[in-house]
Order: sequence, then C-alpha cells, then structure tokens
Amino acid sequence: MSADRRILVINPNSNEAVTRGLDDALAPLARPGLVIVCRTLAEGPFGIQSQADVEQVALPLRDLVRREAAEAYVIACYSDPGLHVCREATDRPVLGIAECGILTALARADRFGVIAVAS
Repeated sequence: MSADRRILVINPNSNEAVTRGLDDALAPLARPGLVIVCRTLAEGPFGIQSQADVEQVALPLRDLVRREAAEAYVIACYSDPGLHVCREATDRPVLGIAECGILTALARADRFGVIAVAS
C-alpha cells in the first residue's frame, strides 16, 4: 500500500484561529490517499498587514518547507509571503493563494477586482 499524498497548507501568521479556519474550510476536500495538513508559522506576526510582516516571515517559511516533506505546499496568505524563496527551497509545487486566484481570474475574464478587508 502506498503512503498518503500530503499537501502542507501554511498559515504564515501566528494566529491559531486562522489555521483552525483553514482546517475547517479544507475538511470537505479530504479524500482517501490525500492528507491536507494545516500549519501555523509560530514565528510569524499575529497578522500579515505590512511589507515588513511579509519580509519577516519569508525565511521562516522557507525553513518550514525544507523541514516538512509534502507533495505540495500552499502559502495561505493573500500577500503570498515567501513564495519565491520557498520555490527555491524545494522541487515540489509551492502555491500562493493570491497568485492562484489572480491567474484563475485572468483565465476567465479580461477584468477582475480584489477586495481586501482589514480592521
């Protein structure tokens, strides 16, 4: 019997509630042979709200990708922090949710908008 395929979804902030929300949102995608694991980046700020926050988490994200084996990695933050440095750290796919959303929108329409909510 082959091992389960593992997708690592990384919340780059330190807010565990966000990670629990990711777990809940992704639970319906569970399939036999596929494990989706959500991780919180403990070294991250409580939220990613500035370029300084994006830069702060890039190398810890890369280190997490190097440490944790997976078939693919998803950076679950619309700033896509550390996306390129994580891609340099592995030969596996590394997806950023902003990039994926933008590329999907561009494939379906000539124009699209982005709504960002912050308090």
